[in-house]
Amino acid sequence: MLAACGSDPVPPAALATIAVPVANGTPINPTTPIVVDATGGTLTTVTVTNADGKQVTSQAAAGGKQWTTTEDLGYGHTYTVKATAVNADKVPTVKTFTVDTIAPSSTAYANVVPAPELVADVGIGIGQPMVVQFTAPVTNKAEVLKHLVVKTTPSQPGAWYWMDDQHVHYRGPNYWKPGTKIHLEADVYGVDLGDGVYGAEDTKVDYTVHDSWVAKADGATELLTVFHNGQQVKQMPMSLGEPDHPSHTGPHVISEKAAVTIMDSCTYGVCQGDPGYYRETVYNDLRISNDGEFVHSAPWSVGQQGAANVSHGCVNLSPADSKWMFDTFGIGDVVEITNSGGPPLPVWDIYGDWELSWAQWQAGGAQ
Repeated sequence: MLAACGSDPVPPAALATIAVPVANGTPINPTTPIVVDATGGTLTTVTVTNADGKQVTSQAAAGGKQWTTTEDLGYGHTYTVKATAVNADKVPTVKTFTVDTIAPSSTAYANVVPAPELVADVGIGIGQPMVVQFTAPVTNKAEVLKHLVVKTTPSQPGAWYWMDDQHVHYRGPNYWKPGTKIHLEADVYGVDLGDGVYGAEDTKVDYTVHDSWVAKADGATELLTVFHNGQQVKQMPMSLGEPDHPSHTGPHVISEKAAVTIMDSCTYGVCQGDPGYYRETVYNDLRISNDGEFVHSAPWSVGQQGAANVSHGCVNLSPADSKWMFDTFGIGDVVEITNSGGPPLPVWDIYGDWELSWAQWQAGGAQ
């Protein structure tokens, strides 16, 4: 460019510089965005592609001085960043960078229980805790809890409790309010679960709590009394576990339903030829613990129902009453057992969550 008469020549503008801070050879977490910065100019084009040539979505920001990716990256990938920036004289600078992401030794999924599709049409009961089940052991428990979010409408307090290294449950100080909307997010993609294991993907689910259904099984009266939204609607004779096999006491939560189940005592070590062995086809089954306690039809004990405890820990009902229970109760509904002569349901025995006080439960998140 020629200078005006009597003036000094105008020097050309310095070339723009382009920087990608994470392109330093150290693999990054795939949730870390790739940011491209321009100094002394404006970015005009930026592309970020993986080894297969697939382009990562990105957007400009800060008046063309910056560009950033807007989606998570993949594990163990190398990304190519091509950027062009122009200075004040529209002279381009073109740069190419590579960015690597970490490659975990393995990944684990955060599955939710119950599966949302199982309860989409009917909702869950007031006793159903939120459950996240990891497919590999978690050792960085405190870090993982930072990425688990539960939102309730109407708002209700709640806390997480680690049952073991792979199962963490969420409940409040009391049962959920009927009609509650529950939104759960397990944002664990890119999270170090411990021992080289990282979260495989994020999970989001929604649940709706249906009406309150609570059945109270009293071993002293041998009666099962049913309450709908706090009002008694039915009472029926029943039989709990006999003295050698007493039912666990405390709140139980229905975890599954089956119209027909084959109950075999050999599953807990009493096999054919042993005293007390049985193998029965049983109908109208509502599972209330994982060690074999059900509410179910027991036509063989109708004569003792309302008078004596004769089961192997289950709540025995007549065929008609069990059918009513099966048709009325569902996943997450509550069966509270008292005066059975048995020990409390263990917290780890699905779902013994409500056996703990609120203070005990809150302490379980720190395990």
